[in-house]
Amino acid sequence: MRKLCHWRTTMFAMVILLFAGCSDSPSPTETSEDDGEKPTYPVTWRFALEEIEGSVQHHYALELKERIESISDGNILIDIFPYGSIGTSIQLTDLAREGSVHLTFASPGHLADVVPETGVFTLHFLLSDDETVNRDILASDQLVREFSEPYAEQNLKLHGFVPEGWMVWTANKALRTPADFDGLAFRTMTSKISVEAYKAYGAVPTPAPYAQIYSDLQLRRIAGQANPVFAIEEMGFYEVQNTMTFARPAQFVTSVVSNKQWFDDLPTDQKQWLEDALDEVTPLAWEVQAELNASRLETIRQNSDIRTIELTEEERDRFREASLPVRETYTRMAGDRGKEILQRLMEMVDKAESEVPEA
Repeated sequence: MRKLCHWRTTMFAMVILLFAGCSDSPSPTETSEDDGEKPTYPVTWRFALEEIEGSVQHHYALELKERIESISDGNILIDIFPYGSIGTSIQLTDLAREGSVHLTFASPGHLADVVPETGVFTLHFLLSDDETVNRDILASDQLVREFSEPYAEQNLKLHGFVPEGWMVWTANKALRTPADFDGLAFRTMTSKISVEAYKAYGAVPTPAPYAQIYSDLQLRRIAGQANPVFAIEEMGFYEVQNTMTFARPAQFVTSVVSNKQWFDDLPTDQKQWLEDALDEVTPLAWEVQAELNASRLETIRQNSDIRTIELTEEERDRFREASLPVRETYTRMAGDRGKEILQRLMEMVDKAESEVPEA
């Protein structure tokens, strides 16, 4: 299937599990500062991606690799595993929780079944229409603190959130009203709350792994899907769909995580190197996604006759109204802590928007 034709998830997942026990990263006993022992350098950290080479996540990983290797004077090396080389998104999270990989991306579209609170990022029309507001909120330490405990309970250390652009709907027709979704077999990410988001519009949600979307569209198992523009281009979804609808329902937000026990056991200097490198990469991620989404849209337009439709505010308001009941569903799934996070996030958006200078 296109760029993932060599996808061998199960076999590589088994391989990574086998070499988990012989990691190049030193064990706690080898790196304990209390007994004066020092790690044997260089050590290698494994970073698994939910996307293929050339994606936002791949650019992010390359920038992190360059910085961590520079900051550590070559003492830390990072091996990058693009999507499909060792597993699906769900499998990557499991590998991180088990310690078979050190760092990975974990997107709420699947993670919400493990960390229900993260399902808040799959809710539609929750974040601001102002991208500067979203950038600042998603990069804030406050937001990371809100989610740190839920992640930690799954043996995951949350390092930050990475926005990858607005979700864009593709289908073989315009999707201007919720009625246009009625009965439409629409691919969703695998978490239950992702399913509910599109059920609210009358769609027939069809959860499927990222690697399966192209063939499912081609074989008409599904009739539509949602992803940022860069993903629609690099995975070729525009080749088997004739209309892109820009409704700006939600940003695609992922999180950068590590195995919590592994991070806790790192020597102080290695923790600092990682945190410093992440701080440097965070602002670059926003620039990368903006550039990639813009340039890939031009590529799509040059290589196809696909229609691109921008919804009016009145049309978006119809979807916004239809989406609101899903917030109640989310609070039932995510419990009291999820309810508090939803309320806090809405307050953060309202406050940030009120501070934006008027044009």
